[in-house]
Amino acid sequence: MKYLLIPVRVLYVLYAFISFILLMFVSTPFVLAGTLFGKIKGGNFIYKICCCWGKGWYFLIGIRHKNLYESPHDKSKQYIFVDNHISYLDAPQIVKTLKQPVRILGKIEMAKIPVFGFIYRKAIVTVDRRNAALRARSVRILKSVIKRGISIFIFPEGTFNETHRPVKDFFDGAFRIAIETQTPIKPVLFLDSYSRLNYESLLSLNPGRSRSIFLEEIPVSGLTSNDVDMLKQKVQVIMKQKLQEYGAKWIRA
Repeated sequence: MKYLLIPVRVLYVLYAFISFILLMFVSTPFVLAGTLFGKIKGGNFIYKICCCWGKGWYFLIGIRHKNLYESPHDKSKQYIFVDNHISYLDAPQIVKTLKQPVRILGKIEMAKIPVFGFIYRKAIVTVDRRNAALRARSVRILKSVIKRGISIFIFPEGTFNETHRPVKDFFDGAFRIAIETQTPIKPVLFLDSYSRLNYESLLSLNPGRSRSIFLEEIPVSGLTSNDVDMLKQKVQVIMKQKLQEYGAKWIRA
């Protein structure tokens, strides 16, 4: 029976890919228009276009998204959002989750994809983790974004978590920036992206539910650079416990 469903899966994935590309081309003229309004207003406008793109695509491929809040979330407040990273769907899920001005830190490699790469560069802050000078430049940009009253989003794991643990080890970046700019950390869990599309095969894409869990914010007031590791470990433990509590499907004993 499993093998009989393979043609259906292939057709569904092909349909999802084509609809993604078509929506991308529909979005491109609006992104071009957004670039005329500068990095701040234009960037916020482009993010809204990406939100519409993500909303339309999820609707077309039958993924039903819902935000859940363990504590009240103030959209007018500035945060450094951190999230677990487990699937290629994590990127479109960001724009389905965050309905406020935000800049996302993303891998520079994605910027090389034709057309998509153009939108990608306009919508996010790219980082090349292999180059120390470029990493430092990305951090400076993120800090300047925060000074303009815009939140930032970082995957502290850096790359996919393929360990089957709730989360893998975090990088320092998000927590160092949080302390240096005195911006609270807001952990968010992407609970179903692995079930909708795991990192092992594009043919695993399937319709169904999608949930983002907003956890309680973690203040950094009064912390110094000596507290980076403590803050990082605190957030990692909280996210690990909550992913176990919600029964994240990728966790293995």
